[in-house]
Amino acid sequence: MIGDREWMAENLKTLVYSTGVPIPVITDITEWGNDTEGAYSWYDNDQGVYSGSYGALYNWYAVNNPGGLCPDGWHVPTDDEWKELELSLGMDPEEVEFTGYRGDNEGGMLIETGFEHWYSPNYGATNITGFTARPGGTRVNNGYFYDIGFNAWFWTSTDFENMPYARYLDTYDAGISRIDYINKNY
Repeated sequence: MIGDREWMAENLKTLVYSTGVPIPVITDITEWGNDTEGAYSWYDNDQGVYSGSYGALYNWYAVNNPGGLCPDGWHVPTDDEWKELELSLGMDPEEVEFTGYRGDNEGGMLIETGFEHWYSPNYGATNITGFTARPGGTRVNNGYFYDIGFNAWFWTSTDFENMPYARYLDTYDAGISRIDYINKNY
């Protein structure tokens, strides 16, 4: 429990929606950028290397799919639920509404400690919450992969003017970045 909510303690790696319908895996860079139905991939398209430690990379269309991305009883958190989490970690109530990096050490409280998965400096990482965020990197809308070991991205289910909110944790900052301009094909 963090605050009043239970949060998953590992990155999602499901291959099916909660309805049992398979989520399409997309390896082609052009196809990834054009998808509007929902898809996943493994970092560098290498399930064997990345699935166990980092989970899958999902575009926002998979997050928003009516089939449900999370297992029964779970859901992708809303932007407001992330704000509740951030407040429970001590973030200033005014700051929680900002975009960009916010807070002092709230991100560090969520980040796995050490350097097995995170590159140095893994600044401020304490993982006192047990959230155990790992740096799975990202696959951007042009289909290329970036920054494994350096950052962790988390979608919210909240769409803001056709650009969903996300959260970003980084090895160089112990805050939490709230992003509101991310392309749905990330």
